[in-house]
Amino acid sequence: MTSERAVLTTYGDERRGLLKAGAGVAAAMAWPWMSPAWARQAPTPIFVLNSLDADVSVIDPVTHTERTRLATGKEPHHLYLTPDEKSVIVANAASDSLTFIDPMTAEVQRTVRQIVDPYHLRFSPDMKWFVAAANRLDHIDIYRWQPQTPATPLALAKRVHAPKTPSHLMIDSRSTVVYCTLQDSNELVALDLNTQAVRYTVPIGKMPADLYLTADDRTLLIGMTGSDMVEAYDVSGPQPRLVKRITTGKGAHAFRARGDKRHVFVSNRVANTISLIDSQSLSVVDQYTAPGGPDCMEFLADGRTLLVTSRWARKLTYIDTVDKRVIRQVGVGRSPHGVWTLAHAGRV
Repeated sequence: MTSERAVLTTYGDERRGLLKAGAGVAAAMAWPWMSPAWARQAPTPIFVLNSLDADVSVIDPVTHTERTRLATGKEPHHLYLTPDEKSVIVANAASDSLTFIDPMTAEVQRTVRQIVDPYHLRFSPDMKWFVAAANRLDHIDIYRWQPQTPATPLALAKRVHAPKTPSHLMIDSRSTVVYCTLQDSNELVALDLNTQAVRYTVPIGKMPADLYLTADDRTLLIGMTGSDMVEAYDVSGPQPRLVKRITTGKGAHAFRARGDKRHVFVSNRVANTISLIDSQSLSVVDQYTAPGGPDCMEFLADGRTLLVTSRWARKLTYIDTVDKRVIRQVGVGRSPHGVWTLAHAGRV
């Protein structure tokens, strides 16, 4: 990086100002099938990141069709909502940039550049820290989030060397520790957010990917993409302790909470299934068929519809978790990865 502060390129601020004032101009421009009068009350769009097309598919939640594509940077893999809930951030790993999108209108707001290799990303619950995992370049970046300075919203506090291949991140509810899987060295690293120091690095299972921390911050679930299981660790002490290995299916990869503070979905990318884990009993309590290499998931606010990106099929798949069947698929771009909508169930 040439500077510890990200360089911000803005465009569309004037339109956003109009939107804030209630004119609805930006909403009408971004969503032409909406009238300005009710754009903000309309169902919110679904975003799907097409990692090989360098863009985002915007899905109409009523017609379930792709209505437009938003250009991002190269290799958009994951996305996350800002603490003020006014932007969803798309991390463009190969372009060293972040794209900010209005989650209500699908308007591209701005691009933050010089964020090096942002593959996975997380905000701390206390809204002080933004963390990015550089999957290709083997480091974890911890930034201070400073929305009071829109021109430089992210200031690099520490770059932590993290070989090999930092993959996914998770931050505890107290904003004290960030966990990161190291995909190619089969390790888990924990960093202290306040000091940015490494707490520990420990060996875990084969090709670890996504993580899920239970609501009490005690149990950390880790998907083992190189195996057929989820490993559960007690992280309440100074060192993590393996509690159980939960067999789910080959290629256990990504997590999504059901929103009841107890159950969590895990996608099994090779097995083409999704398992539902009870975080109290640490056991699989349900299973769903998910074709095409299921990857990232979103659970809708209706409490029954699970969205999953079918990575190898260029589809967004809808699963009815009550009837336990695929109810529709929507065509998107190449290698769809992250999926997100504002109209989602709880995150824990």
